Amino acid sequence: MPTPTLRTERLLLEPYRRTDRDDFVALFTDVEVGRFMGDGPLAPAAAEALFERVFSKVYANDLFDVWAVRSACRFVGHAEIKPTDEVSGHEIVYALAKPAWGGGLGTELVRELLRYGFDCLGLSRIHATVDEQNSASLALLARLGFGHERDVAESNGSITRVLLVDQSSD
Repeated sequence: MPTPTLRTERLLLEPYRRTDRDDFVALFTDVEVGRFMGDGPLAPAAAEALFERVFSKVYANDLFDVWAVRSACRFVGHAEIKPTDEVSGHEIVYALAKPAWGGGLGTELVRELLRYGFDCLGLSRIHATVDEQNSASLALLARLGFGHERDVAESNGSITRVLLVDQSSD
């Protein structure tokens, strides 16, 4: 099933368009945005390659849902919900551009990802993995009911927190 378009009060989550390339690359290469993502901010060529894989692999093979996030018709971020072996289940991934920080859009985005995962995908458990230094995301996820499941020591010495919302335990 193709990635659906989702709407909240202030956000539109829709499949990427080819015209989103520059915004995607800017987001994934931004030092402040990328400091807590995976291996850190990407080089422009790596971000361009990742953007191409969204179309050639993820969308072409209907692997999982990936969205461009917009507010007031402007690109403000990226979101995913995907199965991953790292957590033996589904994980949400999100990133907002700096101009979108601090106004509650992250909370609105994560709420919508949870709603979609639970109500539309029929999941009972949803994970998030967050660098232990990313206090803003850790606080946001805690407010939305994520609990600490375990820590993972990374090869670079950092710690990744594995968080979980489990509706089956309600």
